[in-house]
Amino acid sequence: MNFLSPFFLVGALAVAGPIVFHLIRRTTRQRSLFSSVMFLSPTAPRLTQRSRLEHWVLLLLRCAALALLALGFARPFWRKTVPLEGAAAETRRVVVLVDVSASMRRTGLWAQARERAAAVLRSIGPGDQAAVFTFSRKVTPLVSFEAWNAAPAGDRVALVTSRLAATAPGWDEDHLGDALITAAEALTESSAENKAPGPRQIFLVSDLKAGSHLDSLPAFDWPKTVELKLEAVKASHSTNAGVQLIADSPDADRDAAPTVRVRVSNAADSTREQFSVGWSRPQGAGYIGLPVDIYVPPGQSRVVALPVPPSGSAQQVVLKGDDEDFDNTLYVAKPEKQHWSVLYFGAEGPDDVHSPRFFLEHALPDNSHLTVAMVARDPAAAVAPAELAAAKVIFATEALPAELAGQVRAQVLAGKTMLFAPRSAAAAGTLARLLDLPSVSLEEAHPADYAMFGDIDFRHPIFAPFADPHYSDFTKIHIWKYRRLKLDGVAGARVVARFDRGDPGLVEVPVGAGRLIVLLTGWNPSDSQLAISSKFVPMISALLEYAGGAFDVTTQYTVGDKIPGGSSAPGIYKTDTGQVVAVNLAPSESRTEPMAPDELERYGAPGPKAAADPARAKGQEALLQAAEAESRQKLWRWLLGATLVVLLTESVLAGWTARHDNSSVSVPAPGGASS
Repeated sequence: MNFLSPFFLVGALAVAGPIVFHLIRRTTRQRSLFSSVMFLSPTAPRLTQRSRLEHWVLLLLRCAALALLALGFARPFWRKTVPLEGAAAETRRVVVLVDVSASMRRTGLWAQARERAAAVLRSIGPGDQAAVFTFSRKVTPLVSFEAWNAAPAGDRVALVTSRLAATAPGWDEDHLGDALITAAEALTESSAENKAPGPRQIFLVSDLKAGSHLDSLPAFDWPKTVELKLEAVKASHSTNAGVQLIADSPDADRDAAPTVRVRVSNAADSTREQFSVGWSRPQGAGYIGLPVDIYVPPGQSRVVALPVPPSGSAQQVVLKGDDEDFDNTLYVAKPEKQHWSVLYFGAEGPDDVHSPRFFLEHALPDNSHLTVAMVARDPAAAVAPAELAAAKVIFATEALPAELAGQVRAQVLAGKTMLFAPRSAAAAGTLARLLDLPSVSLEEAHPADYAMFGDIDFRHPIFAPFADPHYSDFTKIHIWKYRRLKLDGVAGARVVARFDRGDPGLVEVPVGAGRLIVLLTGWNPSDSQLAISSKFVPMISALLEYAGGAFDVTTQYTVGDKIPGGSSAPGIYKTDTGQVVAVNLAPSESRTEPMAPDELERYGAPGPKAAADPARAKGQEALLQAAEAESRQKLWRWLLGATLVVLLTESVLAGWTARHDNSSVSVPAPGGASS
C-alpha cells in the first residue's frame, strides 16, 4: 500500500491518548453507604493499582478509530491494482532541433549543444520516436524518424552523437522561425506512426540569440498538441562585437579621398566598450597602418570611416577588443566603375542649349559607380561600326539615311534598344525602314492650346519609378506639338503612354532580339516641357537600365546568397564571370545577446519553457500516476466508513459498560453485616 499524503500518518500517534486516559483513574471503584458523614473529615481515596488497564475492548476500538482516521487522510492506494488507462499505448514523438548557425561557433557552445542533445535523447524510452534536425538558414535532417526506428534501441543515441560529432556550425544566419515550423509540421503530419496517442515535443538546442529570425512564425498556426522545450546553451564569454559594411551613396563626393564606412555593433550583454578597427593584411597578419580606436557602449553601434590604403589592395577590415572573433573580419570588394556609351544621331551642335542633344547629354548618369558618355553624330556623316557596336542605347531625333537606318536596324535586331523621337513627320520613312515596313502614317498634330500625357502604363520599366501615387502626376508637363502615328500594320506594338486626346504618346515595338521605342513628341522645349520637368532624368535612367541592365554591379554578398560560383564561408571570391566579390557574415549573427524571455511567445510559439530535468520529470510523472490511481480507488472512503462503524460500536459498548459497572457496586450493611 502507498500513500498520496503520507505526512497525515503522523496523526496515528494520537492512539497514545486513549491508552493514557485508561491508565489514569482518580476515583475508587468501591462505594459504601453510611448513615452520616457530617462528623468525618474528608480524605482522598487510596488507590492501590494505578497502572491497571480496564476495558480492553473499548481501548482497542478507540485506538482503531484514530488509526483509521489517520489512514484515511493519508489517502492510501494500491499502485499496481489499477494501471493508468492507455499508458502502455502512448508513444512520445520528439524532434530535437540543433542550431548550427554562425553564432554557435563561439567558445564552448557547440560542445554544450552536443551534450544537451545527447542528454535529451537518453531520456527517450525504447518505444518512443525521435528525429534530429540541424538548422541555420535551412533545416537539414540529421536523423529521421525512419532512421531512428530502424536502428536498435541501444544504438540510437550513439548514432546521433556520431553524426553530431561529424557536424559543426557553419557561417549561415539562423532562421529559427522556419526551423520551428518545419519541426512542428514533422510532428503533426499525417502518417500511420503519427496517429498513435502520446505527447509531441520539440527540444530546441540553441543559444537563443536576439538576432534569430522569427518573422515567419506569426503566420503559422501553432499546433496545440506540440510542446516546445528549450535547451539554451550559454557562451563562456559575453563580450561580442561585430563589424558590418555600410554601402556608399551613389551621390558621394567623387573628389574626396576614398573611404570605406563600417559599423561596429556591440552586443547588449557585453562587458567591454573599447575596440579598435582597421585594415588588415591577409590572414590577419597585423594592421595596415594605424587602427581606429572606437568607444561603443553595450547595445549600441558606431560608424567609422576608414581611409582606403594607398596601395588599394587591402580587402579586409578587422575588429579587435572582444572575446569572440567569428564576426570580427569584414571583407570588402570595391566595385569597378562602369563606363557606358550611348550614340545620338542629330544635326544640332553641342552649344545649342535648346536642342534635344543638350538636355539628353546633361541627363545621363555620372557618379562614382557609372559614367555614361554620349557620342553625337550627324546623320549625314559616316558612322564607325565600332561606335554602333559599343553603344548601350541608340538615340535619334532626325531622319536617317537609308544605309544608316539599315545599320541601326541590324544593331536592334541583335538586341540593342533604340529611342526614336522624330522632330517632324518627315522622319516617317526612317521609321518605316527601322520597322521593315513599306510605309507608316506619321503626321503633325498641333493642339489648340497644349496636350498632356493621359493614360500611362506604370508597369512598364520606363514609367515604373513613378508608380507611387506621389510621383505619378504627369499633368504638369505641357506638350505643344506631337506626331500622330497610326499603328495599323505594326506587329507587336505596345502603347505605353497616350496623350489626353487618345493618340499614342510612347510606343514600344519588338524588333528581333531588341526593341524600338518611339516617343511621338520631342523632349526639347519647342515640343514639350518634358526635358525641364523633374520626370526627365529618372525616365532616361530607367531607359538605360531597361536597355543595358542594372547600373550597380553588386560586389558585397552575405553567406548563403546566390552568387555565380557559390560560397559557404566569408571571404573574397572570383565569380565564373571573373568579377571579384566579397562574402560576409549576416549582421544578425552578431546580435548574440539572449532574446527576451517572452520573444517566442510574442511570435506565436509556446512560451520559452526550460526543458525539465529527466529525473525530475520522471518523479512528476510518477506523482501524476499516483494521484490518478488514488482518485480511481478512493480507499479513503472505505476507511472513513470503517471509522464511523468503529465509533458507533465504541459508543454502544461504552454505554453498556457504564451501566454494568453501576449495577455491580456492592453496598455493605450497618455494623459490617451484609443485607
